Amino acid sequence: QVQLVESGGGLVQPGGSLRLSCAASGTIFSMTTMGWYRQAPGKQRELVASINSGGITYTADSVKGRFTISRDNAKNTVYLQMNSVKPEDTAVYHCSRMVSWSVSLGSWGPGTQVTVSS
Repeated sequence: QVQLVESGGGLVQPGGSLRLSCAASGTIFSMTTMGWYRQAPGKQRELVASINSGGITYTADSVKGRFTISRDNAKNTVYLQMNSVKPEDTAVYHCSRMVSWSVSLGSWGPGTQVTVSS
């Protein structure tokens, strides 16, 4: 049974930073492409970033230059560094195992809430 547990969310002011973490268990993490998604109220879930086993990354245009995805295979953890956050980044952020750089396997952790507000 694969488990994904996100953490690191919270309330942050515009222009601030947060680092989200996603700890994975029950899978061969080092060989797995991982992704971060977000879902804002009333909106569809969208892919924010993904990283494959070789460390090659994809970042959505909406966050490019501000967010960075990374992974630590020794800790079975994937991170999302969020800098220069904007109110429109407010959402529940989920990590997911991926079939490819853009397609989720469809299993989700509970997510972590990020609220950007002054």
